Amino acid sequence: MVNIGNEWDVLLAEEFQKPYYLQLREFLKQEYSTATIYPPSQDIFNALRYTTYSDVRCVILGQDPYHGPGQAHGLAFSVRNGVQPPPSLLNIYKEIASDLGIQNNPRSGELIPWTKQGVLLLNTVLTVRDGQAASHRNKGWETFTDHIIRLLNVREDPIVFLLWGAPAGKKAELITNPCHLVLRCAHPSPLSASKGFFGCRHFSQTNAFLKAHGFAEIDWSIQ
Repeated sequence: MVNIGNEWDVLLAEEFQKPYYLQLREFLKQEYSTATIYPPSQDIFNALRYTTYSDVRCVILGQDPYHGPGQAHGLAFSVRNGVQPPPSLLNIYKEIASDLGIQNNPRSGELIPWTKQGVLLLNTVLTVRDGQAASHRNKGWETFTDHIIRLLNVREDPIVFLLWGAPAGKKAELITNPCHLVLRCAHPSPLSASKGFFGCRHFSQTNAFLKAHGFAEIDWSIQ
């Protein structure tokens, strides 16, 4: 039984009982018992725990969790304090510096301060095998995260959706409410950051949109 601890429990109660999710759960039980899977099972839903439904102002949507030891902890692109920020996150910091002039600490990668301001750090797929990127794609997570995006789409308060990479970009078709802002670009990984992530200016655009709609701007600094 999943216990998130906030509004998401009620909003997702029916989803957790659907056949596809029950099948996904059985797959994950087998995976966690026979292989090294990230994040730890207790951290799978941290994105939802840290940012409840009514607090969401911005969604950063990535692909799947980091697949190196000690990195993933259930928040897209974030690592726990004491873990060296991976290249994707360092590229995010570079874009923030270029866009807003904020110099983030390159040794600190825990993005919880963003979640407390209404940033939902979500991946399209919420688990992965050690050292095997995309190993849990097409197992049911995409259907689950589609549902989360649909729930956010019907919100009346404007939300900024930052869709990074091709899997995240596919979610754009689910965001039909004209009150929201959808920004798409390449993934910030070293393989693709130079193909449209650098120079995207998503952070300043997010703050300008939120400010125009009467919401507080997000402090993108991590120290």
